[in-house]
Amino acid sequence: MHRLQTSRGRWAYADWHRQAMEALTGTPVGRAVRRLLVPMLPRARYFPDFLNPHESAEGLEQGLAAIVDTPPERVARETARFGREHRAPGWAPKLVERENREELARALRAYHDAVVAPHHDRVCAEIEGECALRAREVLDRGVHGLLAELSPAMSWRAPVLHVDYVEDRDLYLGGRGLCLVPSYFCWRTPIALADAALPPVLVYPVQRPAPAAVVPPPESSLEALLGKTRAAALRALVPGATTSELARCLGVSPATATHHTTVLRDAGLVASRRLSNSVLHTLTPLGAAVLRHPSRSVPSVPAASPSL
Repeated sequence: MHRLQTSRGRWAYADWHRQAMEALTGTPVGRAVRRLLVPMLPRARYFPDFLNPHESAEGLEQGLAAIVDTPPERVARETARFGREHRAPGWAPKLVERENREELARALRAYHDAVVAPHHDRVCAEIEGECALRAREVLDRGVHGLLAELSPAMSWRAPVLHVDYVEDRDLYLGGRGLCLVPSYFCWRTPIALADAALPPVLVYPVQRPAPAAVVPPPESSLEALLGKTRAAALRALVPGATTSELARCLGVSPATATHHTTVLRDAGLVASRRLSNSVLHTLTPLGAAVLRHPSRSVPSVPAASPSL
């Protein structure tokens, strides 16, 4: 919702923004967005925390159910704060009534189906690549190494994680764990829940390069892609693997593994990221789609084991 309300960073979401506007303009979903969602989810310092339920970690339906099931007293408390800190819609207090929260949840589901679901593979590929990268950092450098490289908007000076934020505030964990949530649509500035009593969550933007021009892969790359060994390499990269791990998995030299990943990357099937002194390879949405295509039979190989 916030990406629709600002031009900041729009270059990074240009294709999505164009398709989203096409799906919303002049449609019932678009009217619901203007009437219900934008007023309740503005780009502001505060909007109700119950609209970002912890249960959404289990999926969209669980998150929407949690919004509907929010206790009325919490809804009243948070909408009252919303009214004090921002220009909340006059009907916001009526969300204490369950049927009004159900209407809001239906609008959220319709919005998701119209402008988020069509980009599911791309979003998941970005998130899975980020999770693979951060998991390797924990294995190689521990939690301190993870926090030190998490985002340009954060700096780790033990025992405090300093975050560029919209306001000056301190969040004390008090022995609670911090749930780190990489987000495809978060831009530059991380986001946390306003109520410090809720489970601590920090949403941060996935690091990704500027989008390159979409150029169809040359025929030579597609022809070179065919073959048993390279298909096995593609399957081995499902969980992410470094060049040396891929070489061990395939039983080839690192130089040969590098050649395979280069061809896969040139064909748009694999993305590569620098990780300390190695390179981590993960699938792109196109690479994942190739593996899922029912007409393709890709040999299965054991997943690469991380270097401990």
